[in-house]
Amino acid sequence: FSISTYNKMWTDAQKDLDIQLQREREEFLQPEKDRVKAFKMLATSYIKYMQIFRNLETAHDQLIHQQKRTVIRQVLDGVIGRILEMKKEMVELENSEFHYIDNILEDLKLLPEDIEVPIPRYFIKEKLEVLQQREKILDEILLNAGLQTQKPAKTMTFEEAIKMIQVAERARQGCRRAAFMKQIYLEEKRERQTKLQVQMGPNPDDAATCIQKVWHGYIQRKKTEKMREEEMIFLGMSLPPHLKATSISQTYAGQINTLQGEVLEREEEVFIKDKLRETEGLDIKETLQNQIGQCFIECRHIIGKFPDYPTEEAGGSTAILSQKTPEQIAAELAAKKEMALQKKAQKGKKEKEERKEKVKGKKTPITGKKEEEGWKMAPSNFLSIMEEGNSQYKAVWQNRDEGWDFLQDHDPELIKEEKREEVEAEIRVQVGELMQQKLENLKLAVDGEKSNKQEKGSKKVRAASFMSLVHRTIDSLYRQLVEEGLLMKAKTVNLSDYVGEYSYLGTTLRQVDVEPMPSLADVRQLIALYGILPLGSQTVHEKAPLVKALLLAGPTGVGKKMLVHAICTETGANLFNLSTSNIAGKYPGKNGLQMMLHMVLKVAKQLQPSVVWIGDTEKIFSKAVPKAEEEMSPKRLEKMLPKFLKALKAQDRVLLVGTTDRPFDANLKPFCKVYQKIILIPRPDYASRFGKYFTLLWKHIILQNGGTITNLLNISCLAKVSDGFTQGHIVHAVQAVLSELRLLQMTRKPLRTAEFVTSLARQDPVYKEEEETFK
Repeated sequence: FSISTYNKMWTDAQKDLDIQLQREREEFLQPEKDRVKAFKMLATSYIKYMQIFRNLETAHDQLIHQQKRTVIRQVLDGVIGRILEMKKEMVELENSEFHYIDNILEDLKLLPEDIEVPIPRYFIKEKLEVLQQREKILDEILLNAGLQTQKPAKTMTFEEAIKMIQVAERARQGCRRAAFMKQIYLEEKRERQTKLQVQMGPNPDDAATCIQKVWHGYIQRKKTEKMREEEMIFLGMSLPPHLKATSISQTYAGQINTLQGEVLEREEEVFIKDKLRETEGLDIKETLQNQIGQCFIECRHIIGKFPDYPTEEAGGSTAILSQKTPEQIAAELAAKKEMALQKKAQKGKKEKEERKEKVKGKKTPITGKKEEEGWKMAPSNFLSIMEEGNSQYKAVWQNRDEGWDFLQDHDPELIKEEKREEVEAEIRVQVGELMQQKLENLKLAVDGEKSNKQEKGSKKVRAASFMSLVHRTIDSLYRQLVEEGLLMKAKTVNLSDYVGEYSYLGTTLRQVDVEPMPSLADVRQLIALYGILPLGSQTVHEKAPLVKALLLAGPTGVGKKMLVHAICTETGANLFNLSTSNIAGKYPGKNGLQMMLHMVLKVAKQLQPSVVWIGDTEKIFSKAVPKAEEEMSPKRLEKMLPKFLKALKAQDRVLLVGTTDRPFDANLKPFCKVYQKIILIPRPDYASRFGKYFTLLWKHIILQNGGTITNLLNISCLAKVSDGFTQGHIVHAVQAVLSELRLLQMTRKPLRTAEFVTSLARQDPVYKEEEETFK
């Protein structure tokens, strides 16, 4: 049943994708002058792609068939990349990172939850063993370095231990004595009742009444339970029996089947590859030798000498077979030259026309061509990936009869096609070595030449400090960074733990020219789009709009550090801490700083994905350093950060994340040059402090700290009173109230609203003026 459900989900997602690709070909190629209409068109496509993304991700995670998962994965990466491209276009159209599309959601009859960015589970699943091993090594290094201590066992004095044993033993003896006395009492009572029954005889009416009483009670309890269950199902608070989750045994069986399927497929792949090598290997080898030999002869006829055999870096035998004839190259060069001359002539003509217009006094407007043509979608790097995946689905999977495939493991014919290419590549290497030797023999026999190998050029000599790093292993550099405290263990926090509601008034406020404060749901979405999705997938990171640096700005206690840890948890990234306070006194001087950054860069790239976190990042770009912080040298990273970012390429899944609670103290020009994306994280609004079903923030934090919520605790009142306070303030208030003693008293003294209000009143809120400054 589950396989057919997820197959249907995949089919539906592919149908929706086909419709979207058709729209891409028709609508987005035409320029649109009305910016509002263009944004609505973009936002609608963004929502549609998000729904496709959600369905494809679920199907990819749940389907067992590995070949299906491979096809879905390709399309999934394409859809994620396209979503990021559309987000970039939406930002450029509205000049804002935050979008309010509740009116479009209403038209499509969707909920805000439908545009919540799903986090693909394969980010962690595919490298789970590596991450577990790395965490184990990290714990070991931290423990040996004394940076992390094991939970200490509670020690007590000898007298306390004896007293505890005595108390426990007396309690045990008391329990045994009480049980023994109760047994004696019951035996005596039973004997008395037996004597009375023997003397008077049993009463049938009393016996029948007793049996009826027990039976009626049992039947009524069963009826009540059934009525309660039916009511819960009717209200939608419980699932019907046939939709309830599978048992633990079934889940375990499913996991075993999945693993078994993967093992069987791997074994089958090896078997098919070996069989192909035996049956088709000789034919492939002979064909390749003939083709390469023919190329040598043709080249000598045209050029007059044998060609040089290309190196492996240049492509080897593949480069020979793909090389063009000299006539083709000459024709291409001539065509290019002609095109260049035409462009030059057109450019000259255009310049003459501009000069004429200037003389006449007719100047072109500043916006010029863009304003006349209107908005047009930028070229995409992911449409071809989605098109390819879609055509592959149509060709192989769409009309496939799977009635015979009960196990849903793999298709041998598809494996054979893939493995044929691998076998050909292996044989090509062997043929390459033979043909290279053959070419040298031909040159010697026909032309009388000897192949002169190029002398290797001398390497550039680096500085002594950097030479020491070149010869060191990644493991030793990793260990050193951990011991120095620059590489830290990320807390296990999911993005879904950052609770917050959607803003339902965004569109209404913008219509009256009021820019709304972003909601916590908007922040969560941006973290997923700019931080998690690109770091999790190599294909997406290489081809999507590149975001190297991200700044999280907001008052103290809004969860900036939590979001940094969430990025690491969701992607399995390493966390490097380059905060000013953390690097103070470490690697002094310019050379030391360069060496530190080089080490971080090398390890971050090698063990990607990685997050480089800089806390209180405004201190690096501060206008004036306070006297108290002069020893820390907070500005030492200012000139090095742009160089650090420049060293990061599209293929390097490394993200720089800065956090600040005072961004207005920084020198804005270099500050904004480093951080290309700035996310404002506001204090929680009323919807986030008191959301539907009383599950957000206050209730979440009280329950998390061991509290129990009763009718005496007015959550709505707490939400209203806490206006102006951040999540951090609320956490501190709850923790201050729920001490160990208070938790023990909770059964007889329930929690009251006044306790939390008193605790909250002792803290300073975020005032309106500070909020406006952030805005």
